[in-house]
Amino acid sequence: MIPGTPLTIAPVGKLRWAVSAGCAPSRSNGPEPAFTSRDQFSVLNTGSTMANLRIRVLYERHSPVGFYRLTIAARRVRTFRVNDLIFPEAVRLDEPYGLLMESDCPVVVQFTRQDTRQAANASMMAMAFFDIPGRSL
Repeated sequence: MIPGTPLTIAPVGKLRWAVSAGCAPSRSNGPEPAFTSRDQFSVLNTGSTMANLRIRVLYERHSPVGFYRLTIAARRVRTFRVNDLIFPEAVRLDEPYGLLMESDCPVVVQFTRQDTRQAANASMMAMAFFDIPGRSL
């Protein structure tokens, strides 16, 4: 790279993602907000345009819910708590769920859980599964 020239980054990621192991805990142990139990996902948009993400939630024992709509600015990362997905309805706590995500430009998705229900805290992190584009949610 030549000093003084802008850094150009080709968009990285995929258009469709899935998370299969969701289950947002309703209980926590410790001071809030740092020790609040939660599921969250981070979305990385390396492209030059805003990413428009739509999310559908699938449950073990309930009908699918969605679409939730989120945006990620160009060349930014944004982290969302699953507990904050409230429209069209709040995500059910303590219920197994999966997320299907579709973006209008390539993004990268990472899923994280912080479980503080017990005194010994636990965290888990995983990359979401990506799908080949071509079908819609």
